[in-house]
Amino acid sequence: MSTLRDSAVTVVGGGAVGAAALYFLAEAGYRDLQLIEAGDTASETTSQAAGLVGQVRSTVEQTWASMRSAELFRSMDDSFGAGADWRETGSLRLALGPSAEQEVRGLAAVAAKAGLEVELVDARRAQELCPVLDDVDQVRVGLWCPTDGFVQPNSVAAAYLNAARRLGARVTTHTRALRVSLDDRGRVDGLVTDRGGIRTETVVNAAGPWAGALARTAGVDLPVVPVLVQYFVTDPQPGWHSGLPCLRIPEIQVYARGEGDGMLVGGFENSGTSIDPREVEVGSPLPHTEDWDVLAEFSASFETLVPQVSEAGVRAVFTGWPGFTPDGRFLIGPVSSVPGLVMAAGCNAHGVQGSDVIGRHLVESLAADPSPLVSSFSPDRFVPRDWDWQSAQASAQGVCENYYPRKSPLDP
Repeated sequence: MSTLRDSAVTVVGGGAVGAAALYFLAEAGYRDLQLIEAGDTASETTSQAAGLVGQVRSTVEQTWASMRSAELFRSMDDSFGAGADWRETGSLRLALGPSAEQEVRGLAAVAAKAGLEVELVDARRAQELCPVLDDVDQVRVGLWCPTDGFVQPNSVAAAYLNAARRLGARVTTHTRALRVSLDDRGRVDGLVTDRGGIRTETVVNAAGPWAGALARTAGVDLPVVPVLVQYFVTDPQPGWHSGLPCLRIPEIQVYARGEGDGMLVGGFENSGTSIDPREVEVGSPLPHTEDWDVLAEFSASFETLVPQVSEAGVRAVFTGWPGFTPDGRFLIGPVSSVPGLVMAAGCNAHGVQGSDVIGRHLVESLAADPSPLVSSFSPDRFVPRDWDWQSAQASAQGVCENYYPRKSPLDP
């Protein structure tokens, strides 16, 4: 804990997104910057992330952005003075049915246009690249990207904060934001915390699943919906190690990688669990109860390719509630109706890998003429509120549920 001070710009939230916001603002020349975090930095949603970094995307522009993020994580040790614990393991995306094969081949074509090194591989080659795959007869094609990998999410946040401090920014932990205060013109003029009030001209709301609740204290309704995501890590398993490729098998809703000498297995279930944003209060804890039925489904699905998972003991379960938006797009930039309130939220479970993009776009959103892309992330698309909470919650939950849309391997 450090001294709480007045500041020109205050970032609320010390996860990967808030840390990136602080760093990129400092790098852009903003001064008198402060970040406050309710607990320890990276102690909430960021600490629950699996850390996968994939560069293959459905458009060339998204692929370029992902490539830039991977390069940032790869070079953090040298440029930030602290590293992301980057592991360049490569990744395999497997297709089991015809429609998934068509999708994988399309992604390969996009990657080629973007200049990303990828290779379409058959089942035998997939097994050579990832020897823990047992039954690969069902694999029609795999997409191998040798420069993919994973990071340790806490290390990413720490690296951003280290670099931001070197540029003069301050970080204050164990300080809970309670309310954004406004002057008589409706402009931000301060922040009330559990350690007292401060004066600040700009609040950057990077409060993750609490971002909507914090915005409400300033009179703004934004549909930031906490949706449950989870994964498990097994006891040590023969053949598993952290150098194995990251696996993605969307047809069975599963991703996996080595975590030490165990398996890390998670996914995006098609019957999700979310929290009504109106029930989330600033500073209120979110549940950390595991859904063992869902975890068992992940295990059963993964068993079709790696039978040993069914016999593996579970060492740890990680649950988090990243904030999703109804359209699956980030919330980045100023809220026009409340000058001084700026959003960096709605990560849609991409807060760690997306932190680079969110931080850069945040800086651009504060410039005089942001690009159409950055403008498309503006929170003003939800202000004034012409949507209803029930539909917004269902749509945001649907973004998570359909990230790995269920498909039969026999789909045409």
